[in-house]
Parts: sequence; structure tokens; C-alpha cells
Amino acid sequence: MNERAYICIDLKSFYASVECVERGLDPMTTNLVVADPERSEKTICLAITPSMKALGIKNRCRLFEIPKGVDYIIAPPRMQKYIDYSADIYEIYLRYISKEDIHIYSVDEAFLDLTSYLTTYHMTAKEMAQMLMSVILKETGVRATCGIGTNLYLAKIALDITAKHSEDFISELTEASFKIQLWEHRPLTDFWRIGKGTARTLARYGIQTMRQIAEMDENFLYELFGIDAELLIDHAWGREPVTMADIKGYRSKSNCLSSGQVLMRDYDFDEGRLIVREMMDLMCLDLVDKKLVTSSVTIYVGYSNSLHADPSRGTAKFVVPTSVDRIIIPAVVALYNRTVDKTKMIRRVNITCNQVIDADESVSAQLSFFDQIEGQSSENNAAENSDKNRRVQKAVLDIKKKYGKNSILKGMNFETSAMTRERNRQIGGHKSGE
Repeated sequence: MNERAYICIDLKSFYASVECVERGLDPMTTNLVVADPERSEKTICLAITPSMKALGIKNRCRLFEIPKGVDYIIAPPRMQKYIDYSADIYEIYLRYISKEDIHIYSVDEAFLDLTSYLTTYHMTAKEMAQMLMSVILKETGVRATCGIGTNLYLAKIALDITAKHSEDFISELTEASFKIQLWEHRPLTDFWRIGKGTARTLARYGIQTMRQIAEMDENFLYELFGIDAELLIDHAWGREPVTMADIKGYRSKSNCLSSGQVLMRDYDFDEGRLIVREMMDLMCLDLVDKKLVTSSVTIYVGYSNSLHADPSRGTAKFVVPTSVDRIIIPAVVALYNRTVDKTKMIRRVNITCNQVIDADESVSAQLSFFDQIEGQSSENNAAENSDKNRRVQKAVLDIKKKYGKNSILKGMNFETSAMTRERNRQIGGHKSGE
């Protein structure tokens, strides 16, 4: 069987490159950072241009960490603009590659399986990568970096570690060349899926390279990491059994919906409860929009960084799966009231709808006699009110889709500490730019 040919394409300093292109500037020579100065000089730079990296400035630095002598442009984030550019680049891929052979890893990175296209286009994997990178640069002004590998892991590693040092920003790896070029590479955290915790654990036993992992007794690694050792061992040898077809065919056995935010300041107990109500309200609408229901909701509340306190968490369960906000929100607020410390200031809130399933697949996805709405004592009346509530939710969704997220709001969204109106103008917690 012939080896497969995968490429992993990364859009170089993507957000910063887009901002330079929009200003008619060269991303490779312009000093520019993407950051929101309204969040103070402590705000994290979402991206910096290659010329700033060349000065030794770290990509995810904070504004105040940039040396005072460096002249640079601050570009407020425009998340919708970056999504639009990413969509345009995906359209370029689709001209040459079927969507079944493309996996979008992030807004600025994608895996492509070129195996069945090389004969068609009479190109090598490198030639095809160069062609795609050239079209992207010509049509969008954004430069790309590319890793090529005989499996998905090697393509990713070629991108992350070796391509950035190549004159043409392309690097190729096979299992054999991986061992020659990267078995002694340090630090281990440069390798995909090896975090600081894993590296520290390995270092305690004198393991600091992929060669040492490959040569280590496998039983010992399984004792250290459990089932995760299997992935670590495969990657140490440059192996990756997962294919593009596996990714496309994957279906999770359980699903959830999550939402979280880090607050811009410390919130007191009552303000935190408002945030939870707002977040849960939006998540209920999301459930209805996606025709889903949930069996339970978990909240996680993190306290002010200055307190160094353990977070509070808890779960509210429902007799039957539901998406009705007038059932879910009171239950989650009650959960908040009994689990969160009233004396501590709050900085982080995460909410997860667990065991999410399609509403049509849930035989019991209707109001139970035990899930009453505002004290309804009759099961028939409660079910009728539940249906009415869902119709109201759908009407709200229709208005938001037609006129914008802030076109219809609740009274709580106008309270001083409310965040929904601001978050509706954001994408991924940053300004959309619209």
C-alpha cells in the first residue's frame, strides 16, 4: 500500500496578517499587534506579526510586556473579519480538494489528505502544498506555513517544529526522517499533545526526548499515564493510526453544550447570579435552536485570583430532558444559591448542559408532572405552558436571527452588571468588529 500524503496548513500570524492586509501593509515587515486596548495594558495580544517575533517578543504577550522602544500598531480584534477570511481560504481548498478530505482544525489551521489527488494533478505533495499556499497569498494576502507527513501526526509536527525554520515555510516528515531529525529535539512540549504536566512527569524519570520515550519500557509508561501512554508511545515512534476517514466518521457517544466567561472584574454574589441567569437564558435558546434537550446542567464558579480559593461546582438534574427556560433557569439559580460562597468575589463562570440529545429522539422530552412551571399544579396545564414557552423561545430566536442578537432582550440584560449585550457583540469573547 502506498504511503498517504497529509498536509497541515497554518495561516501565518493570522489575525495580525489580516489586519496588515486590510491596511495595505506587509505582514512580514510591519510591527502590529492584535489586542483590545480598552481592556488595559494587561490585555493579552491575540497575535503579533513575524517582524515582532523576530525581536524576541512572545506571541501571547501582554501589551505592557512589549519593550518601550518598539514602535508598533495596535489593531483592535475583529473576529468576524477573521472568520470571513478563513471561509474564503476554505473555499480555495474546496476548489482542489473534496470536503471529505479536509479537516478544519481551527480558524487558521487545517489538515488536508492529498493522497488521491497527487496523480490527478500530476504533482508531489510539496508541489501541491506550494500551489495552495501561492493561491492563498495571491487572493488574500495571507502567507501560510505547511507541514507534510505520511500521517496526520507527522504533518502537524512538521508544521509546528521544522517548517518555521525552512526558507519556503514547508517541511516534510516520514517515520524514518522523524527519528533522524526530531528524536533528540528538546523541549518535549514542542510536540503536539505533550503539555507541561506530562513533560514534568517524564522529567522526574530522566526522560526528556522522544527517543527516550520510545526506548522506555512500555509497561512503565502505562503505569504512569494509563491508556494515554498508547498515544505517547505511538507519537514517540512517529506513528499515528487515525486517518482522515476516522475523523469524518467519528461520532461522540455523549454530547454536551458549554459556555464560559472570565469576568472583567471581580463580581459579588448577587452580580454573579445575574451572570449565571443571563448565560443560562442564552443556552436555553441555543438548545431550542439546535432542537436539543438536556438531562442536567453543571455550573462551575471560580473565585477572585487574589483569594486562591477552590472553585464551587454543582449539578441540577431534571426528571426528563428539557430545553424549557422556565424550568432550567430557576433550577440553575437555586443550584447557584446553595453551592456558591456568598462571601467570596467571583471571576469565572462556566455552565455545561450534560447528556444533550435530539429532542425528537427523547421519548420523554416533554414536561413531567414533577417539573412544574411557576407553580402549575395540573399536569395538562403545565404541559400546555411548556409548549407555549417553547413557542415563545422560537419566536425570540427568529427575531434575533433577523434583526441581530441585541434586537430583543430581557430586563435583566439592562442591569448594571449584566454582560449579555456586550457578549452579543463579541465572537469568542472578543470584539466581532461589526
